[in-house]
Amino acid sequence: MDQVLVNSAQAMSPWALFLQADIVVKAVMVLLLLASIWSWAIIIERSRRLSHLNKQVAAFEARFWKAESLDELRTAKGAHPAGDLFVAGMDEWRASTEGRAGVDREGVRSRLANVMAASIDRSVSDLSDRLSILATIGSVSPFVGLFGTVWGIMRAFVAIGESQSTSLAVVAPGIAEALFATAIGLFAAIPAVIGYNRLLHVIGRLEDRLQNFSSAFHAMMSRELDGSK
Repeated sequence: MDQVLVNSAQAMSPWALFLQADIVVKAVMVLLLLASIWSWAIIIERSRRLSHLNKQVAAFEARFWKAESLDELRTAKGAHPAGDLFVAGMDEWRASTEGRAGVDREGVRSRLANVMAASIDRSVSDLSDRLSILATIGSVSPFVGLFGTVWGIMRAFVAIGESQSTSLAVVAPGIAEALFATAIGLFAAIPAVIGYNRLLHVIGRLEDRLQNFSSAFHAMMSRELDGSK
Protein backbone atom coordinates (compact mmCIF):
# COMPACT_ATOMS: atom_id res chain seq x y z
CA MET A 1 0.00 0.00 0.00
CA ASP A 2 2.82 2.37 0.92
CA GLN A 3 4.59 1.61 -2.36
CA VAL A 4 1.40 2.44 -4.28
CA LEU A 5 1.17 5.80 -2.53
CA VAL A 6 4.83 6.54 -3.30
CA ASN A 7 4.33 5.70 -6.96
CA SER A 8 1.20 7.88 -7.11
CA ALA A 9 3.06 10.79 -5.53
CA GLN A 10 5.90 10.43 -8.01
CA ALA A 11 3.46 10.30 -10.90
CA MET A 12 1.89 13.56 -9.72
CA SER A 13 5.18 15.41 -9.23
CA PRO A 14 5.70 18.56 -11.34
CA TRP A 15 8.37 16.93 -13.51
CA ALA A 16 6.26 13.81 -14.07
CA LEU A 17 3.23 15.92 -14.96
CA PHE A 18 5.32 17.83 -17.49
CA LEU A 19 6.66 14.65 -19.08
CA GLN A 20 3.18 13.09 -19.28
CA ALA A 21 1.58 16.21 -20.73
CA ASP A 22 0.43 16.58 -24.31
CA ILE A 23 2.80 18.45 -26.64
CA VAL A 24 0.49 21.48 -26.65
CA VAL A 25 0.36 21.61 -22.85
CA LYS A 26 4.15 21.17 -22.72
CA ALA A 27 4.58 24.11 -25.06
CA VAL A 28 2.30 26.22 -22.85
CA MET A 29 4.27 25.27 -19.73
CA VAL A 30 7.63 26.04 -21.35
CA LEU A 31 6.34 29.37 -22.65
CA LEU A 32 5.07 30.36 -19.22
CA LEU A 33 8.32 29.35 -17.51
CA LEU A 34 10.32 31.41 -20.00
CA ALA A 35 7.98 34.35 -19.39
CA SER A 36 8.50 33.96 -15.65
CA ILE A 37 12.29 33.94 -16.03
CA TRP A 38 12.09 37.01 -18.28
CA SER A 39 9.91 38.91 -15.81
CA TRP A 40 12.22 38.08 -12.89
CA ALA A 41 15.23 39.24 -14.92
CA ILE A 42 13.50 42.56 -15.61
CA ILE A 43 12.42 42.97 -11.98
CA ILE A 44 15.92 42.31 -10.61
CA GLU A 45 17.74 44.44 -13.20
CA ARG A 46 15.35 47.39 -12.95
CA SER A 47 15.25 47.26 -9.12
CA ARG A 48 19.04 47.37 -8.90
CA ARG A 49 19.24 50.18 -11.43
CA LEU A 50 16.62 52.29 -9.68
CA SER A 51 18.27 51.77 -6.31
CA HIS A 52 21.62 52.87 -7.77
CA LEU A 53 20.08 55.89 -9.51
CA ASN A 54 18.29 57.04 -6.37
CA LYS A 55 21.59 57.01 -4.47
CA GLN A 56 23.30 58.92 -7.29
CA VAL A 57 20.54 61.53 -7.45
CA ALA A 58 20.65 62.03 -3.68
CA ALA A 59 24.45 62.46 -3.80
CA PHE A 60 24.18 64.89 -6.72
CA GLU A 61 21.58 67.01 -4.94
CA ALA A 62 23.87 67.24 -1.91
CA ARG A 63 26.77 68.30 -4.15
CA PHE A 64 24.56 70.78 -6.00
CA TRP A 65 23.58 72.74 -2.90
CA LYS A 66 27.15 72.77 -1.57
CA ALA A 67 28.90 73.59 -4.87
CA GLU A 68 30.68 76.94 -5.11
CA SER A 69 30.43 76.86 -8.91
CA LEU A 70 27.82 75.10 -11.01
CA ASP A 71 30.40 74.41 -13.72
CA GLU A 72 31.98 71.69 -11.60
CA LEU A 73 28.75 69.69 -11.80
CA ARG A 74 28.58 69.52 -15.59
CA THR A 75 30.48 66.22 -15.63
CA ALA A 76 27.33 64.55 -14.23
CA LYS A 77 25.76 64.43 -17.70
CA GLY A 78 24.81 60.89 -18.66
CA ALA A 79 25.50 59.55 -15.16
CA HIS A 80 21.97 59.84 -13.82
CA PRO A 81 18.66 61.66 -14.50
CA ALA A 82 19.42 64.61 -12.18
CA GLY A 83 22.72 65.20 -13.95
CA ASP A 84 21.05 65.15 -17.35
CA LEU A 85 18.39 67.56 -16.11
CA PHE A 86 20.98 69.94 -14.69
CA VAL A 87 23.16 69.95 -17.81
CA ALA A 88 20.11 70.46 -20.07
CA GLY A 89 19.08 73.45 -17.96
CA MET A 90 22.57 74.96 -17.93
CA ASP A 91 22.98 74.53 -21.68
CA GLU A 92 19.68 76.31 -22.29
CA TRP A 93 20.59 79.03 -19.79
CA ARG A 94 23.86 79.77 -21.52
CA ALA A 95 22.37 79.62 -25.00
CA SER A 96 19.69 82.11 -23.94
CA THR A 97 21.74 84.58 -21.88
CA GLU A 98 25.40 84.63 -22.86
CA GLY A 99 26.50 87.17 -25.44
CA ARG A 100 23.07 88.82 -25.62
CA ALA A 101 22.52 92.52 -25.06
CA GLY A 102 18.90 92.15 -24.08
CA VAL A 103 17.52 89.04 -22.43
CA ASP A 104 13.88 88.02 -22.70
CA ARG A 105 13.47 86.94 -19.10
CA GLU A 106 10.06 85.32 -19.44
CA GLY A 107 11.18 83.55 -22.60
CA VAL A 108 14.26 82.17 -20.81
CA ARG A 109 12.14 81.00 -17.88
CA SER A 110 9.73 79.25 -20.23
CA ARG A 111 12.48 77.56 -22.22
CA LEU A 112 14.25 76.44 -19.05
CA ALA A 113 11.06 74.85 -17.76
CA ASN A 114 10.39 73.11 -21.09
CA VAL A 115 13.94 71.79 -21.44
CA MET A 116 14.02 70.37 -17.92
CA ALA A 117 10.55 68.87 -18.27
CA ALA A 118 11.67 67.17 -21.49
CA SER A 119 14.75 65.80 -19.72
CA ILE A 120 12.59 64.32 -16.95
CA ASP A 121 10.24 62.79 -19.52
CA ARG A 122 13.16 61.15 -21.32
CA SER A 123 14.55 59.70 -18.10
CA VAL A 124 11.19 58.36 -16.93
CA SER A 125 10.47 56.92 -20.39
CA ASP A 126 13.83 55.13 -20.37
CA LEU A 127 13.27 53.69 -16.89
CA SER A 128 9.71 52.61 -17.76
CA ASP A 129 10.74 50.99 -21.02
CA ARG A 130 10.47 47.35 -19.90
CA LEU A 131 7.55 47.75 -17.54
CA SER A 132 5.16 47.13 -20.42
CA ILE A 133 6.64 43.63 -20.69
CA LEU A 134 5.82 42.95 -17.04
CA ALA A 135 2.30 44.26 -17.55
CA THR A 136 1.84 42.01 -20.58
CA ILE A 137 3.17 38.92 -18.77
CA GLY A 138 1.03 39.67 -15.74
CA SER A 139 -2.16 40.07 -17.75
CA VAL A 140 -1.66 37.38 -20.41
CA SER A 141 -0.06 34.51 -18.45
CA PRO A 142 -3.24 33.41 -16.61
CA PHE A 143 -5.08 33.14 -19.93
CA VAL A 144 -2.24 31.19 -21.51
CA GLY A 145 -2.33 28.85 -18.51
CA LEU A 146 -6.10 28.62 -18.88
CA PHE A 147 -5.64 27.58 -22.50
CA GLY A 148 -3.38 24.75 -21.30
CA THR A 149 -6.03 23.84 -18.73
CA VAL A 150 -8.80 23.64 -21.31
CA TRP A 151 -6.62 21.59 -23.63
CA GLY A 152 -5.71 19.18 -20.81
CA ILE A 153 -9.34 18.72 -19.81
CA MET A 154 -10.31 18.05 -23.42
CA ARG A 155 -7.57 15.42 -23.56
CA ALA A 156 -8.91 13.85 -20.34
CA PHE A 157 -12.39 13.56 -21.85
CA VAL A 158 -10.93 11.99 -24.99
CA ALA A 159 -9.14 9.43 -22.78
CA ILE A 160 -12.43 8.67 -21.04
CA GLY A 161 -14.14 8.10 -24.37
CA GLU A 162 -11.38 5.87 -25.67
CA SER A 163 -11.19 3.72 -22.55
CA GLN A 164 -14.93 3.62 -21.89
CA SER A 165 -14.07 4.16 -18.23
CA THR A 166 -14.60 7.02 -15.80
CA SER A 167 -12.20 5.74 -13.17
CA LEU A 168 -9.87 8.14 -11.44
CA ALA A 169 -6.84 6.43 -12.98
CA VAL A 170 -8.04 7.45 -16.44
CA VAL A 171 -9.19 10.97 -15.61
CA ALA A 172 -6.58 12.08 -13.07
CA PRO A 173 -3.49 12.51 -15.33
CA GLY A 174 -5.21 14.82 -17.79
CA ILE A 175 -6.89 16.88 -15.07
CA ALA A 176 -3.62 17.14 -13.13
CA GLU A 177 -1.76 18.32 -16.23
CA ALA A 178 -4.48 20.87 -16.89
CA LEU A 179 -4.39 22.27 -13.36
CA PHE A 180 -0.60 22.31 -13.43
CA ALA A 181 -0.70 24.55 -16.50
CA THR A 182 -2.98 26.95 -14.63
CA ALA A 183 -0.62 26.93 -11.65
CA ILE A 184 2.36 27.81 -13.85
CA GLY A 185 0.33 30.61 -15.42
CA LEU A 186 -0.31 32.09 -11.98
CA PHE A 187 3.33 31.48 -11.02
CA ALA A 188 4.36 33.66 -13.97
CA ALA A 189 1.65 36.30 -13.58
CA ILE A 190 1.70 37.10 -9.86
CA PRO A 191 5.38 38.18 -9.54
CA ALA A 192 5.08 40.15 -12.80
CA VAL A 193 2.08 42.11 -11.51
CA ILE A 194 3.67 42.76 -8.11
CA GLY A 195 6.97 43.75 -9.75
CA TYR A 196 5.20 46.06 -12.20
CA ASN A 197 3.31 47.90 -9.47
CA ARG A 198 6.37 48.16 -7.23
CA LEU A 199 8.67 49.43 -9.98
CA LEU A 200 6.03 51.89 -11.17
CA HIS A 201 5.82 53.25 -7.62
CA VAL A 202 9.61 53.62 -7.33
CA ILE A 203 9.82 55.35 -10.73
CA GLY A 204 7.00 57.67 -9.70
CA ARG A 205 8.86 58.64 -6.54
CA LEU A 206 12.03 59.29 -8.53
CA GLU A 207 10.04 61.41 -10.99
CA ASP A 208 8.64 63.46 -8.07
CA ARG A 209 12.16 63.95 -6.77
CA LEU A 210 13.35 65.15 -10.17
CA GLN A 211 10.37 67.49 -10.42
CA ASN A 212 11.21 69.00 -7.03
CA PHE A 213 14.86 69.43 -8.03
CA SER A 214 13.79 70.97 -11.32
CA SER A 215 11.54 73.46 -9.53
CA ALA A 216 14.30 74.46 -7.11
CA PHE A 217 16.85 74.81 -9.92
CA HIS A 218 14.41 76.81 -12.02
CA ALA A 219 13.68 79.13 -9.10
CA MET A 220 17.40 79.69 -8.54
CA MET A 221 18.01 80.55 -12.20
CA SER A 222 14.94 82.76 -12.19
CA ARG A 223 16.40 84.77 -9.33
CA GLU A 224 19.61 85.11 -11.36
CA LEU A 225 17.54 86.57 -14.17
CA ASP A 226 15.86 89.03 -11.82
CA GLY A 227 19.27 90.14 -10.57
CA SER A 228 20.72 90.61 -14.07
CA LYS A 229 20.51 93.91 -15.89
